[in-house]
Amino acid sequence: MDTALATPPPAVTPEEPNSSGLSLAEIATLNARYKTMGFEERIQQFYRDFDVDKVLVTSSFAATSAYFLHIIHRFQPRQKIAFIDTGYHFLETITYRDRLSKEYGLEVFDIKAEDWKHQFTVDDQTWSKNPDFCCSINKVEPLEAIKPNYAVWVSSLMGWQTDNRAGMEIFEVRRGILKFNPMIDVTREQRDAYIREHDLPFHPLVAEGYNSIGCTHCTVKGEGRSGRWAGKPKTECGLHL
Repeated sequence: MDTALATPPPAVTPEEPNSSGLSLAEIATLNARYKTMGFEERIQQFYRDFDVDKVLVTSSFAATSAYFLHIIHRFQPRQKIAFIDTGYHFLETITYRDRLSKEYGLEVFDIKAEDWKHQFTVDDQTWSKNPDFCCSINKVEPLEAIKPNYAVWVSSLMGWQTDNRAGMEIFEVRRGILKFNPMIDVTREQRDAYIREHDLPFHPLVAEGYNSIGCTHCTVKGEGRSGRWAGKPKTECGLHL
């Protein structure tokens, strides 16, 4: 008996399908090409490579969101911005969202949980005993529901913010959608220099000692992201895992 023929061929793991239709090899090529570019050049090239109508851009309108949104608007003013309305935002966040929308001429649309699901978290005070579940209901599920409408999702994550983000690529597939992280290798110093150069406004709570701003129940004053889910092992809302 020919043992070579008797040995089954190695299993081939099929590639995870993604919204863009690009193969892993094509995504690797994109990463190699975009890695040589600076942040602003990446944004310009991105809108040459992808149809703006199939691009999902999300913003939390948090501490320094003006940086990301200012550059997006400079290079593609037609880009719509999705704001995940958890129902638990600080009033200052809503004010900041409205200010940036007006100053930059942004078309912002809200996505949110179904009313009954959000009300469950209110009555149950889910944030206090199971913040992962609260985030899943009010942030993750609403975003997952609209992802099929888009080919690629753009985020403003930077690698220095958390250990999880430090390992991310410029382009990667996450939960079935191609994700573009153009700022992933931007340093804090580079970000702050751009903010100073263009005199961009910070979120109003930054002046009060909040460096990372999410929902009212899960945000306290603190450096970096130390003020998010204080006292709990949680470091991410779940959108970017």
